[in-house]
Amino acid sequence: MVSDPVGLMREYLLGLQARITSAIAEIDGKSFLSDAWEKEPGSALQGSGVTQILEGGEVFERAGCGFSHVSGPKLPPSATQHRPELAGAPFEALGVSLVFHPRNPYVPTVHMNVRMITARPARGEAVSWFGGGMDLTPYYGFEEDAVHFHRTCAQALAPFGADKYPRFKAWCDDYFCLRHRGEQRGIGGIFYDDLSELGFDGGFALTRAVGDAFLHAYVPIVQRRMHTPYGERERQHQLYRRGRYVEFNLVWDRGTHFGLQSGGRTESILLSMPPLVRWSYDEKPLPGTPEHRLLTEFLVRRDWL
Repeated sequence: MVSDPVGLMREYLLGLQARITSAIAEIDGKSFLSDAWEKEPGSALQGSGVTQILEGGEVFERAGCGFSHVSGPKLPPSATQHRPELAGAPFEALGVSLVFHPRNPYVPTVHMNVRMITARPARGEAVSWFGGGMDLTPYYGFEEDAVHFHRTCAQALAPFGADKYPRFKAWCDDYFCLRHRGEQRGIGGIFYDDLSELGFDGGFALTRAVGDAFLHAYVPIVQRRMHTPYGERERQHQLYRRGRYVEFNLVWDRGTHFGLQSGGRTESILLSMPPLVRWSYDEKPLPGTPEHRLLTEFLVRRDWL
C-alpha cells in the first residue's frame, strides 16, 4: 500500500510541467509566464496550482500548460457519472493539462493531460483513479505526422498490455468527436478515464508513461513543419478550424465541465482557448484542395498504424 499516493503524483506532475515548458520555450525562443495561484479561503474548492502561459511567440501563438491540485467537499456530477457510489464524497484532484496553438497553420494544435482523482467516502477506504491522454488536431494533413504520433502513443502503452492502445485509441475517437456536427476534432490519439483496474501502482506507471511520451510524440512534428511557408489562405483556414476546437471544449469536454462545476479557477480552465478564431456560415472547402483532403482523409477514424 502506497503511503502517500497524492504526494507521489504531485511530485511527478510538477516535474512533467517543468520539462515540457522548458522544451517548448527552447523551440520558441520565448519563456513561459508562470502564474502561481491559490484558492481564496472560504471558496467551495480549496487548493493551488501553477499556470504557465506563452503568448505571442515565434512558433506558438498561445501555449498553456497548467498544474492544479485542489480538494473539495463533494465530487461534481461530471466526476461521478461512472461512479454513482461516490456521489457526494470529498475529493482531491490533481493534474497537468496543456494545449499548444502554433502560429504556422502547418503545425498542428496538440492537447495532453494526465490526472488523478482520490475520493474519500464516509464508509470504506479512499479510492483513486486516473485519466489522461493526448490528441493531435492538424489544419493540414500529413500521413507521416499522424503515423508518428500514433506510433509513439502505442509504444508508450505497450508495456501495460496489448489491449491498451486499441482500446484507448477508440476511446479517443469516440470522445474527441463533435457530435453536434458528426465530425472528428482531429486525428485522435489516446484517451482514458476512470482507470482503476491496474491498482495505484499500475495506473500511476501507465499515466507516467503517457506524460513522458508527449514530447517524443509532438516535438518532431513541430520541428518538421514550423518553417513551412504559408499565406492568408492557410491562415484563414486555420482560424476557421480553430472554431471547432472552441466548440468541443465548451460543449463536450468533461475536464472543462469538471473545472467549472467544481468552482475551479476560470482563467486556468480556459487556457486551452486559441487567441484568435473565426466562424463562417456553412463554409465548405472545394474538392481537390488540401483543406478538403483534411476533412475526407484525416478528420475520419482511421487505423494510423
